[in-house]
Amino acid sequence: MKSLTPLVRNQIIKAQRAEITEYYTYKKLAQKAKNKSNRKILSKIADDEKRHYEIWKKYSGREVSPSRWDISKYFWLARIFGLTFGLKLMERGEERAQINYKQIGKEIPEAIQISKEENDHEKELIALIDEDQLKYIGSIVLGLNDALVEILGTLAGLTFALQNNRLVALTGVIAGIAGALSMASSEYLSNKSEGKEDGAVKSAIFTGIAYVFAVIFLVVPYFMLDSPFLSLAWAVLDSVFVVFIFSYYISVANDQSFKKRFLEMIVLSTVVGLISFGLGYLARVIFGIEV
Repeated sequence: MKSLTPLVRNQIIKAQRAEITEYYTYKKLAQKAKNKSNRKILSKIADDEKRHYEIWKKYSGREVSPSRWDISKYFWLARIFGLTFGLKLMERGEERAQINYKQIGKEIPEAIQISKEENDHEKELIALIDEDQLKYIGSIVLGLNDALVEILGTLAGLTFALQNNRLVALTGVIAGIAGALSMASSEYLSNKSEGKEDGAVKSAIFTGIAYVFAVIFLVVPYFMLDSPFLSLAWAVLDSVFVVFIFSYYISVANDQSFKKRFLEMIVLSTVVGLISFGLGYLARVIFGIEV
């Protein structure tokens, strides 16, 4: 076997560490998977990672230890936020991104095939994973988006019209509960009318929970602060935070553009908030509301 350049040897060791880390992560997740199909897919990917590791080992001539921190991190991310999100985030990992397969391929032809398997084969397998988080992602988006736009707009208008935190918070909670029930029932009826009876109840539940989650985030500042305008500013920051986190989740799980989705939701929420703020101000002036 010909000797490798120091640069390529360093790249191989990085590849080994990434492969063996992912092997143990996939294996650990496979052991915990309740769905037989998911367990089979995860075991298959784990075997591929181990095979890749053995190929790199043949060239490096040494064993490489996995990153225990990364195994634990990606295992829990997958368990909490869903297999697809956790695994795709892992495949995007910093160390994996630093591996230059083309450079390695100049000295080790097998590197190109391994790269192809990493990019195509594993993505195809991960896409086969069956989980509710992605199956009902449309319902979650609907619930979050409606809550952020409607409730933030309501809070903005009431803040200027009433300028009383207790009243704004109480109205926000009532509107939020009513909105969650309305959205959940609408989602249920929509799925039933489309013949999706099996998922109608779950879709409604995911929509309602997402709506309530957003409402809680937006209303909490009004219970914690005395100033209605500071409360509104905090609620706006909360909405940006929720949009940021969820947009990132969607961009990773569904391989979509993070920037596009994030900007769309931010612009929509901002426009509605400004309109509602203006309406609240006009209502206060026209009707002479004093609380």
